[in-house]
Amino acid sequence: MSSILHTSATDTIDFDSIKRLTADEAKAVDSLIINQLSSDVLLINQMGHYIVNNGGKRLRPMLLLLAAKALGQINHNHLVLAAVIEFIHTATLLHDDVVDESDLRRGQQSANAVWGNAASVLVGDYLYSSAFEMMVRTNIMRVMEILSKTTTAIAEGEVLQLLNCNNPETTEEKYLEVISRKTAILFSAATRLAAVVSNANAEVEEKLSQYGQHLGIAFQLIDDALDYKATKEELGKNLGDDLAEGKPTLPLIYAIKNSSLSEANVIIDAIKNGNRDAFNEVYAIVKSSKAIEYTEQRANEEAQKAMAALDVLPNSEYKQALLALASFSVQRSY
Repeated sequence: MSSILHTSATDTIDFDSIKRLTADEAKAVDSLIINQLSSDVLLINQMGHYIVNNGGKRLRPMLLLLAAKALGQINHNHLVLAAVIEFIHTATLLHDDVVDESDLRRGQQSANAVWGNAASVLVGDYLYSSAFEMMVRTNIMRVMEILSKTTTAIAEGEVLQLLNCNNPETTEEKYLEVISRKTAILFSAATRLAAVVSNANAEVEEKLSQYGQHLGIAFQLIDDALDYKATKEELGKNLGDDLAEGKPTLPLIYAIKNSSLSEANVIIDAIKNGNRDAFNEVYAIVKSSKAIEYTEQRANEEAQKAMAALDVLPNSEYKQALLALASFSVQRSY
């Protein structure tokens, strides 16, 4: 990866080391999640536990917990909201897999592949409802305002992405608008909520929100690059899924603009028709056009902005972990 982020403060910190900093709090969050999933409707219990226990980095709740620790200490509302963030994230994954007709998630069968689309949509709705039920328990109006706006933005991002599907004329600007709303907004909400519950001042709240937003964009950019460089095992989903779904991600948008007319037409046709069979040919064009390097460069720029936003925090191992996550977001292979 060209011009990869390196800082002496974060080079020695790996993802597992970061997770250990909030391991005890993460167990408490898991307990809240399991308790909230207790329902007399058996299918909700089965699906809820299958999804929540099905791997995943738990990155978003970890961000909230690390930010809270960087601001002083964690209280019960931080734990509740970390669970809320994970519920909202999981609900969006359920709905995503139905819309995208995905059969693989984190290397396992997706919930819709096991139980069907109808069950996945309804349990996704249950998780959203549960998230709002938990959120209300904090009795903090600002929390409810942030999360209601966040879920609205996520839904808008999903619809925008649907409108862009099979449209090879999608611009980089439109693509970034989608991932800002669909993905980055929940990262931003996680870190902003940590500040709100910690009673941080307006500047700290805004900077932590900016950190989450830039980190989320960087994370999604690398996800889209990995669709053209990782293995199926590393990625946890089928290679070429985005192409098969007709999604014009940044590697494709850049390759169309920076390839020969005949090569561009191959990608344009594949996006229009959602043609997975063209993946190998498209992959070769994406690679030769340096689209992966460009996407990684843009991710690096976002990660640098995320790190800069943390200048507002006092130095601590938790701040260093947040810095390390910005590095991890662009260095990872999964």
